[in-house]
Amino acid sequence: MSDFFAALPQPRFEPAFDVIVHVGPPRDHGVTSAGHRRVVPILGGRIAGDLEAEILPGGSDRQLIAPDGTIGIDAEYTAVAAAGLLLIRTRGVRAGSDEVLARLGRGEAVDPDAYYFRTTFEVEAAAPEFARLQRTLFVAVCRRDGTEVRYRVHRIV
Repeated sequence: MSDFFAALPQPRFEPAFDVIVHVGPPRDHGVTSAGHRRVVPILGGRIAGDLEAEILPGGSDRQLIAPDGTIGIDAEYTAVAAAGLLLIRTRGVRAGSDEVLARLGRGEAVDPDAYYFRTTFEVEAAAPEFARLQRTLFVAVCRRDGTEVRYRVHRIV
């Protein structure tokens, strides 16, 4: 590797906050022009850590399911913190064996090491108190627990 690339900083990951999202039953839209589409309503939840906020009902995860069962995650929801409203968007992927994905689909508890579930985490907000969150990249490791999705969000530094 050239010296130019060796001089680049190595990324580090710092835990930033934990998120619990309560979800409703998925609405299966069938195979659309984009692929097999499913929409999962977001019913509420909580963000705790560097960011403290309550997730409001009304968001959704517009999932696209590949032929091998891999799920493309594209969720958007609103949270409210002391300084104001935040628009949260997560994008990612959930993949695993047919058996594991079927168990998750039935709401069963599955060891999160048995499948891959990772997302990005983006914040959009008007309040100046949230400016730092909007200038930072975040990634999350996630797990599905019945009617909850839990994830730990890490700041990339």
